Amino acid sequence: MTRFSWSNPSVRSAVYQAVALAAVAGLAWFLVSNTLANLAARNIASGFGFLGREAGFAIGETPIRYDPQDTYARAILVGLLNTLRVAAAGIVLATILGTVVGIARLSRNWLVARLASVYVELMRNTPLLLQLFLWYALITETLPPARQALELLPGVFLSNRGIKLPLPADHLGFDLAAAGFGLAVVLSLALAHWMRKRQQHSGDVRPIAHWVVALLVGLPLAGWLAGGAPVQFDVPHLQGFGFIGGATLTPEFTALLFGLVIYTAAFIAEVVRAGIQSVNRGQWEAAESLGLRRSKVLRLVVLPQALRVIIPPVTSQYLNLTKNSSLAVAIGYPDIVSIANTTLNQTGQAIEGVLIIMTVYLAVSLTISVLMNLYNRRMALVER
Repeated sequence: MTRFSWSNPSVRSAVYQAVALAAVAGLAWFLVSNTLANLAARNIASGFGFLGREAGFAIGETPIRYDPQDTYARAILVGLLNTLRVAAAGIVLATILGTVVGIARLSRNWLVARLASVYVELMRNTPLLLQLFLWYALITETLPPARQALELLPGVFLSNRGIKLPLPADHLGFDLAAAGFGLAVVLSLALAHWMRKRQQHSGDVRPIAHWVVALLVGLPLAGWLAGGAPVQFDVPHLQGFGFIGGATLTPEFTALLFGLVIYTAAFIAEVVRAGIQSVNRGQWEAAESLGLRRSKVLRLVVLPQALRVIIPPVTSQYLNLTKNSSLAVAIGYPDIVSIANTTLNQTGQAIEGVLIIMTVYLAVSLTISVLMNLYNRRMALVER
């Protein structure tokens, strides 16, 4: 049996931890009670009851239906969706651009490698906020007004009010096509996973690109045909001093997304470059001795090994991109920070507003971390 005496290290450790826990709990109780007492002394309401009250302010960019008569809770939901939208798009695009630039830095072509190096050094050593101001100014100040908008493609207009795009009409056929595309993506990922398992067990490598293309084209087309093959589009057209109809990529969203992608991709490029260089040179030579082209060596031999080094620091860049999206308030994009600030200014619920912002970013960051850690665990080498 364990001897319960102060000379026992286990007993001392348990006592120290209990004392530390009690000190932390006491400090938390003091801070909370002192804050509530000060708020009550100044007749400042506390709690989250204000979320059910009418917001009374408009939001310029809403992915869901929202009116000023809606509640503060719905306004904050709009801000959350705006944050998630720009963060998700930014992560995907920054990953693609960063991977391409990172590989380009190792190119045997001197010009390509130098251009990639200049891009990385320039973007990494310039403050993101300054870059956001630059992209926003370029869009709003250098592009023509709506009445002189540039028509890039039929129905696609570029002006200082953003990019106007045709939008599929509200029809069952387009809904089924979108559902078919989502199903095709899921089936393509499942097929790639099955083929990878097959290769690991039997060594049999079979191309699946034609199957993936068939799924991505065939299933949306089948859904579109099953829904009546609609051809109606909501095409934007000029009316008065602006456009009506279609979809809009606002200058604020475009500048924020462009800035986050360009900035974060420079850091991801360095991570990718370092990951590739961590793979032993003998792997390149062994694969090339089999007659594989350099592109196949990179894709089939080097990158799968480099991923084990790349994934952890890239996860940090994803978290940075998500948190850096809070700079949207500087250029007027209605993200969670912007809308929460408006809410706390109107209601005086500063503590609750800050808690909402902290909770949102904590939840999103933890979700990204969990997903990337699961992927990292799957890619890790299993030692016997």
